[in-house]
Amino acid sequence: MGWKLFLRDYASFIVFQLLLVGFIMVIYGLDGFRNIDTAIYSFCISLVLLASFLLVRYLMRQRYLVKITQLPTAMEDVLQKNAKTPEAMQTEKYMHELYRLYQHELHALYASQKRHDQFMNQWVHQMKTPISVMELLLQDDRPLDKKNIQEEIDRLRRGLDMVLVNARLENFEDDMQVEQVVLKAIVTATVNENKRLFITKRVFPEIHIDDNLIVASDSKWLRFILGQFITNAVKYTFEANKKITISAITKDDFVQLAICDEGIGIPASDLSRVTKAFFTGENGRKTGESTGMGLYLAKEICEKLGHDLAITSEVGKGTIVTVTFTN
Repeated sequence: MGWKLFLRDYASFIVFQLLLVGFIMVIYGLDGFRNIDTAIYSFCISLVLLASFLLVRYLMRQRYLVKITQLPTAMEDVLQKNAKTPEAMQTEKYMHELYRLYQHELHALYASQKRHDQFMNQWVHQMKTPISVMELLLQDDRPLDKKNIQEEIDRLRRGLDMVLVNARLENFEDDMQVEQVVLKAIVTATVNENKRLFITKRVFPEIHIDDNLIVASDSKWLRFILGQFITNAVKYTFEANKKITISAITKDDFVQLAICDEGIGIPASDLSRVTKAFFTGENGRKTGESTGMGLYLAKEICEKLGHDLAITSEVGKGTIVTVTFTN
């Protein structure tokens, strides 16, 4: 099959060369074939040179032509190197680069699909807990405890928000709208959204942010990541009457927002991994409520918004989450 492809590829060249030989013979004919031996010699030499050229070219391309005329049985077939001519070698180089890009995109897709499946399995498992609690409360003959019902509904709402954010993260750029945001208004609204959690845990928020402080960010996504930091700060503060302090400082070209709690703190061995997907760590195992996705999503969103995220902590003293906004 290789030689057929070769002849099809060189058909126009062969026809051109034959026309050229024919044209030379016409010239000899117009001259009256005064030297017929020279004309025959020129005709034969031209054909021999053409055949020799085609033979050498075919031998140089034979392995490459045989390779591309056979259907591949595995993706690795594209990595075989059989080319001899510059054009064929460049084609193989192009195919190798195309294969590398394909493999990169394929691995990214597999990783994304695996992360999505793992997140959904874990999320569904955790959402069973509040549903089971509400079922038990409804089966109880005593008057319905609305406070407990509301707490479980809040847990379901936070879980739904997280799964929606995870689903939208793939198309984050389409949903992002950076604008001038009044930082204190966003922080206050986020704290008010979680006021029941503060009351339940008997933890008190303190906000020290200038009323007119403005940062460049997306208000919806910023509210989500602040919600993650604040709920984590409250959730891991086990002692009552502790404070969550949210403050901001302004420098020449950036603003730093700090969420500081007086909770149990993060062990040093876990600190570098708390933003990894599905990492629950020692604290997550204590509460049994962590999906290991909250800080991971927050970090991903911060990177996409261009905000720097830093977390420092000391066991028994608390954790400080710092978000740096560049103006």
